[in-house]
Amino acid sequence: MNAVRPSGPRALLGPVLALAAAVLLVGAPAAPAVPAAPPAAVAAVTEVTTIAAALREHPVYVDPAASGQLSRADADALARKVEAADKPLFVVVLPADHPTRNLFTDLRTATGIAGVYAVRLGDRFDARADSTVMPPATVGNLVRSVEGDAGAAVQLNDFVDRALPAARGSAPAGWGRAAQDGGDLVAPLVLAGALVVVGGAGAYALSRRRRHRAAARVERQRAALDELRVVVDEDITAFGEELDRLDFHPGEAGATEAMRTDYAHALDAYERAKSLMAAARRPEEVRPVTEALADGRFSLAVLDARRTGAPLPERRPPCFFDPRHGPSVEDVPWAPPGGAERTVPVCAADAARLRDGAEPLVREVGTEGGRRPYYAAGPAYGPWAGGYFGGALLPGLLVGTLLGGMMAAPAYAADYGSGYGDFGGDVSGADPGDYGGGFGDGGGFGDGGGDFGGGF
Repeated sequence: MNAVRPSGPRALLGPVLALAAAVLLVGAPAAPAVPAAPPAAVAAVTEVTTIAAALREHPVYVDPAASGQLSRADADALARKVEAADKPLFVVVLPADHPTRNLFTDLRTATGIAGVYAVRLGDRFDARADSTVMPPATVGNLVRSVEGDAGAAVQLNDFVDRALPAARGSAPAGWGRAAQDGGDLVAPLVLAGALVVVGGAGAYALSRRRRHRAAARVERQRAALDELRVVVDEDITAFGEELDRLDFHPGEAGATEAMRTDYAHALDAYERAKSLMAAARRPEEVRPVTEALADGRFSLAVLDARRTGAPLPERRPPCFFDPRHGPSVEDVPWAPPGGAERTVPVCAADAARLRDGAEPLVREVGTEGGRRPYYAAGPAYGPWAGGYFGGALLPGLLVGTLLGGMMAAPAYAADYGSGYGDFGGDVSGADPGDYGGGFGDGGGFGDGGGDFGGGF
């Protein structure tokens, strides 16, 4: 009786594996002699290289000696969350006695991919990031926000949930090629597949995965922009009504050229805001809209001062409680419910309310749980707030609030938009740039994250 011959893809598996083995054998270097006693420094570097190789294929690495900190199920769930977000965020769990000197720098150099690197070392935690992916101040705020979390799973999930919206860039392409199970079999299949039929299937799977990621990003952008549009349209309408109520005409008696310039600038800002919002397709494109509105309101404040003979106002940010109140006039101490006190810029009316012991008129926005202050409504309002306040002002304003905790200033001001994946491909390179430092080399682990100048 003749043996039944396999047909279809199974018939190709044997030749494919044989070809893969031959390719691997030909390309493999001769095994070096095992040194009798490798120096400790070499062993440490090799270990970091091993971790880096694993991270290029998977976003979460748990050292075998630290498996008690994070279970396989928790690690896989965390990895799926990172991969679904398509962000260059790496999580490493190591035993408490792992060498720390230059750990972040060496890990970033060995990985060769710009990203956010979070390391749990025993019961300690810290993180570093390339500034092109996340500003140092953002990383520091995120690290501090999870310092009180108990347990590796809770802490790492909290950090990832808060870091993903603020991170720029896309996940490494290698994550799309690696399979989570059966890695010993997949590696030769991928290699051989580049030469034979499996290559077509692998390319199709990778292309499909990328299309799925792109479609998911577009959907997230659309939903976030729709949420923002309601608030921004309210702001544009409010500014238009201010212009309508303004009792100024460029040709009126006493009008100066400077007044006419201020008025024209305010009108231009209004038209610019409308045009930019109509053209917006991604959440980050909201920021220039609110920048234009803040600019227009300041022009109206200058115009009012010229007409009344008052001193011209200095350029200040809008009122923290509601930017529709116009430019702030002073800074006052204020604390959100249950939060720490900080100094915020406020308009004259809100400053008077606070001095009288009354509550300021805070801008509320719609959420699934009803209307809430914008700073307690989550990261979707990052581009909106960033256009009004921007730059280095936001860390002190929003630290300790939900928006500040999720977006970790100044990410949502300067960089929040890229949290929706507007950067294509890997942001890669062997030079770690601002990662210069690490655990135990002067920074002290748990110093609040940031660039790579400190560490454990």
